Amino acid sequence: MPTNISNLSYVDPKAEIGEDVSIGPFCYIGPDVTIGNGSVLDNHVTVTGYTTIGERNRFFPTSVIGAEPQDAGYSGAPTSVVIGDDNLFREGCTIHRGAEKEDHCTRIGNRNTFLCNSHVAHNCRIFDDVTLVNGVLLGGHVHVHDRAIVSGNTVVHQFCTIGTLAFITGASRATVDVPPFMICTGADDFRIRTVNIVGMQRAGISESSVSVIRRAHRLFYRKNKKLEEVRDIFSEELEGVLPMALQTLFNHFEAIQGSKAGRGREAAARNAKYIPEEKDQSSTRRAA
Repeated sequence: MPTNISNLSYVDPKAEIGEDVSIGPFCYIGPDVTIGNGSVLDNHVTVTGYTTIGERNRFFPTSVIGAEPQDAGYSGAPTSVVIGDDNLFREGCTIHRGAEKEDHCTRIGNRNTFLCNSHVAHNCRIFDDVTLVNGVLLGGHVHVHDRAIVSGNTVVHQFCTIGTLAFITGASRATVDVPPFMICTGADDFRIRTVNIVGMQRAGISESSVSVIRRAHRLFYRKNKKLEEVRDIFSEELEGVLPMALQTLFNHFEAIQGSKAGRGREAAARNAKYIPEEKDQSSTRRAA
């Protein structure tokens, strides 16, 4: 199908628009924007800055992609947003481009869902199959790993890392890294509550791996054992062959060691011009 651009929208002649793209009325597309094949912009959508959008993305009315970061140190540099394929951006969603820190880029992977009025700040990284529910606010430099769900009206402190298949309940205030596979909740008392068993099962993780993660949760958060103690227990029982899910959990605890604020990436990220991609690792050691 041919690209369809409403006469009531402005698309800069320098913008690169793919095939089978639909741009409804009252949209604005800036000169440094690339929109991939099959993407749909309903109406009143703004895409600006150095923004690259992959294929088959859907943008609902009043979403704003690529606006300047809300960072006091930003001085107009050509920072960017890079978006993958098959993402959904609902009404009022805002994605800010990177500040002049780390790799100068806000990155979004594939098949993510951003519901109404959710906000992704500068230099965030959203991996794949993530869901941000209505009103979620991510501070700068937040990383959210595969299949994590952040429920409505939750705020996430800058530099936090949310692990794979983590689930944060609504109206929470996440101020520390969230380990993979865990359910966390709390506004004034944010902490890990239990294992995200349903999420793991839906993701196709084996029952044996689920059982191992449940036991690891008990060792860490009920018996308050340290990482090396837990690692030794499982290495002996499993003869050194650790399930991938368990190793992912251990990676998070390794990342948090030595952190004063519970955010494993924060100290290095504040002092570096570029931070390479980290392993899927984060944690908070507060007891459930």
